[in-house]
Amino acid sequence: MRTGIATVCLSGTLKEKMQACAIAGFDGIEIFEQDLVTSSLSPEDVRKMAADLGLGLDLYQPFRDFDGVTPDLLKANLKRAEAKFNLMERLGMDTILVCSNVATATIDNDELRAEQLRELAELAGGHGVKVAYEALAWGKYVNDYEHAYRLVEMVDHPNLGTCLDSFHILSRDWDTAPIEDINAEKIFFVQVADAPKLSMDVLSWSRHYRVFPGEGQFELAKFMGHVVRAGYTGPVSLEVFNDVFRQSDVERTAVDAMRSLIWLEEQSAKWLAGTSSQTAAGNGSPGRRRYPMELATLPKVNEPAGFNFAEVKADDTAQLEKLLGQLGFEFEGRHRTKDVQLWTMGQARVIINEQAPSHTEPAIAALGFDVDSPVIASARAQQLKAPVVARKVQADEEVFQGIAAPDSTEIFLCQGSPDGTAAWTHEFGEGLEHPATHQNAVIDHVNLAQPWQHFDEAVLFYTSALALEPQPFAEVPSPSGLVRSQVMQTTDGAVRLVLNLAPAQQADKARKTYQEHIAFAVDDLVATARSARERGLEFLQIPANYYEDLDARFDLEPGFRDTLQELNLLYDRDANGEFLHFYTATVGSVFFEMVERRGSYDGYGAPNAPVRHAVQYDSLHRA
Repeated sequence: MRTGIATVCLSGTLKEKMQACAIAGFDGIEIFEQDLVTSSLSPEDVRKMAADLGLGLDLYQPFRDFDGVTPDLLKANLKRAEAKFNLMERLGMDTILVCSNVATATIDNDELRAEQLRELAELAGGHGVKVAYEALAWGKYVNDYEHAYRLVEMVDHPNLGTCLDSFHILSRDWDTAPIEDINAEKIFFVQVADAPKLSMDVLSWSRHYRVFPGEGQFELAKFMGHVVRAGYTGPVSLEVFNDVFRQSDVERTAVDAMRSLIWLEEQSAKWLAGTSSQTAAGNGSPGRRRYPMELATLPKVNEPAGFNFAEVKADDTAQLEKLLGQLGFEFEGRHRTKDVQLWTMGQARVIINEQAPSHTEPAIAALGFDVDSPVIASARAQQLKAPVVARKVQADEEVFQGIAAPDSTEIFLCQGSPDGTAAWTHEFGEGLEHPATHQNAVIDHVNLAQPWQHFDEAVLFYTSALALEPQPFAEVPSPSGLVRSQVMQTTDGAVRLVLNLAPAQQADKARKTYQEHIAFAVDDLVATARSARERGLEFLQIPANYYEDLDARFDLEPGFRDTLQELNLLYDRDANGEFLHFYTATVGSVFFEMVERRGSYDGYGAPNAPVRHAVQYDSLHRA
């Protein structure tokens, strides 16, 4: 699949955008008209630079408000078009995007539109230019891709075809199956964009909230599957208007964009294989059909089986050690060659990394996941443009396959074991003498704060590289504003990752300023809390008003409610079960949560989140 991206997707100058696209590995670009108009590069400079970078110049866009106009306006439009065709000759480009008229169309007549498009195609032909006509979702008279194609058929000119844009089609909920009936030779260009499902006018939705494939909720694999079945072989190019992307680092955004196309290619191949299998099963025909556009796939991996470990880093680890000890974790010793400690409770493992620069406050630094084949999983992640993280190892030490997440958290892919143990723990020396508590615990979930400019990137990263599925996002009120919360998890819930987009006031430029936490699941939270209190644990102090409200909502047994309040426990209940949890005080940017899931409760105590945010905010400002 030939990959492309419109320069409008990225921040920076045209030169910076082109360099970033080449670094990310794109085959070609669409030049957005404004990027060229505002550039100090001449068309000849752009042409040479693209050749030097190995980039094709696939599309010039957009040419607006051409069709459905009066004769006088048509004459002016043709003059304007010829100037663009001359410019394209200097650029060495042969395809231009023409959008259906939004502002100046006054005549709703397909015969007239076809005649005007025919004049445009004839003029373009004299310059060796092809016109890709696109139906904008908010077009005045033409807003449907099938309508646009009917006009192309009426004109029947070799220099006029259509452009299919996933946003304009899927935002209007148009059926994508008829794409397969379009003559592939008349599909001159294909643009893709994802988007969250929003209730707003389509123009505003399009101009501000498009995202890269895999970061929204559109059925893009299905859309692309129909395009492939139609026989299209040209570029598949990203056209994304997004306020955040156009403020973010240009090279990083370009890499994220390329990752999205690699992911989309794989998902489209899966969709085609799945629908082909169903068709074959229905008619008894064997084999998998091949199409002119070959779609590459990635190494296949299963979703992670669970958390292997969580790592917290700090230059002064005394507070962390004290906190884990109070929770009931057992110190298993220091690593034989590295300045790191291992603390465990059941199958929950926490590494405290003492190799941090001076004055580094405690922060979550790394997560380990149990996977079937770490080498294959790492190879897949690297093909998806994930940066590699390497750690020095000595002989007879476990070699972890590491990659970096968008927020710089290190992700390690570990060899899972059926009993949940980890082979690398033998590398740690003798710990403290402690009685065998036999406390059963696992890492239930990890909550990571995401920088505002990398939130969507993080969703795609964990979806594509770790096979985690995004759940519907929620917005939680806090004293500093709404916190957007996105859960990523495995099908069975063995891995639950919560990505929080912090309010701007709390997310300053330095990473890890917003609070994050690791949650551990135990069998008996009340007993765990009582033991922790005996060890001197400082609980997050929950206000009495919360328990009055809790009693009103759930009509709890008085003794049970008193126990919750006595131990600063929070509570939630749904049709499937109950959820008990408590929080520790914060150390640096890290705090811990202990949870107990009863029945089939699958949430996170979301109604309690505003309470936690408010108490932490008050504690922070008192300090």
